[in-house]
Amino acid sequence: MDTKAFTRSLKQSENYHRKGFGHEAEVAGVMNSAYQSNLIQQIRDNQYTLQSGDVTIRLAEAFGFCWGVERAVAMAYETRQHFPTEQIWITNEIIHNPSVNQHLRDMQVKFIPVEAGNKDFSIVDAGDVVILPAFGASVQEMQMLSEKGCKIVDTTCPWVSKVWNTVEKHKKKSYTSIIHGKYNHEETIATSSFADKYLIVLNLDQAEYVCNYILNGGDRAEFMAKFNRACSAGFDPDRDLECIGIANQTTMLKSETEHIGKLFERTMMKKYGPDRLNEHFQSFNTICDATQERQDAMYQLVEEKLDLMVVIGGFNSSNTTHLQEMAIERGIPSYHIDCAERIISGDRIEHKPLNQEITTQDNWLPPGQVIVGITSGASTPDKVVEAVIEKILAIKSPVTV
Repeated sequence: MDTKAFTRSLKQSENYHRKGFGHEAEVAGVMNSAYQSNLIQQIRDNQYTLQSGDVTIRLAEAFGFCWGVERAVAMAYETRQHFPTEQIWITNEIIHNPSVNQHLRDMQVKFIPVEAGNKDFSIVDAGDVVILPAFGASVQEMQMLSEKGCKIVDTTCPWVSKVWNTVEKHKKKSYTSIIHGKYNHEETIATSSFADKYLIVLNLDQAEYVCNYILNGGDRAEFMAKFNRACSAGFDPDRDLECIGIANQTTMLKSETEHIGKLFERTMMKKYGPDRLNEHFQSFNTICDATQERQDAMYQLVEEKLDLMVVIGGFNSSNTTHLQEMAIERGIPSYHIDCAERIISGDRIEHKPLNQEITTQDNWLPPGQVIVGITSGASTPDKVVEAVIEKILAIKSPVTV
């Protein structure tokens, strides 16, 4: 499939909408009341610090809603304003935040049902409005919706689209796209759909395994078993790793993406020589600015004296999980929660440890003076952060904020 020709044709269709519908004023009021927080603004104005009784709150200097997320949510709200009576669907969560997705359900936006791991588009009719979320949608989904005669509202983050353009450049030169990401994440699924040949590596360990195979060969059956769900159909590591390009899921850990890119560059240089590197390797900077800013702010925050860290965001949010990793690397007790209701009391919190199921922790909040670091993923509204802070203050201090 000529994905570039298809997307060009789709964008010229009268059924395709990539910009808002002119309802910014009405939507701005809803967005401000639902997501903005006076308390969070006060903390920002006070050098990202709040002192109340025994509690000191230290807020990361970059956190929460990014521009791409805010744009996607606003466009979804505008879609309901612009199509007040039409049936509106969304192909996946608009962003990885339960409260935001619930707001859409309350506005009678329906989510495409999933049966046995597959989305059921059979219930979508011609003329229905279908929103593509901030993470994007696969080319196959877009083509099917276009053929059905649906009105498509595309809220895909421009940073994700930038990665897709990079993959198109790889394909133009018949390079295999090495994608740093999670093979079952909807953004990576969408990105890989633009490639002819691709291999998805989750982390540096997997990247090192692939680089060792490039340099030294290896057990092909073992290789395919390791990546059987993370490569293109018909992938052959002995053939398809001769010319490669680097791409990434935009929410992955920036430093790891950079390390992986450099590792593959050194590998191809060693294999083919510096003078032939450009014949076998391509790399473009596709690390999202907002992800980078939030990770940089987290690195700065965890260097301070903290008794514990609360990371707020959807449990299936990749960028939130990577923020949690940074606290864990520093040995700081860390609790990943998605809403204030997870804080049951000063003695109990319901949270999701890294790469584990949700569990309950006792005695999570130390007695006496305590310094709590707080950050949130790019899909988390300030209102949710405010609710978490207020819950902690209510437990630790009778002082009203």
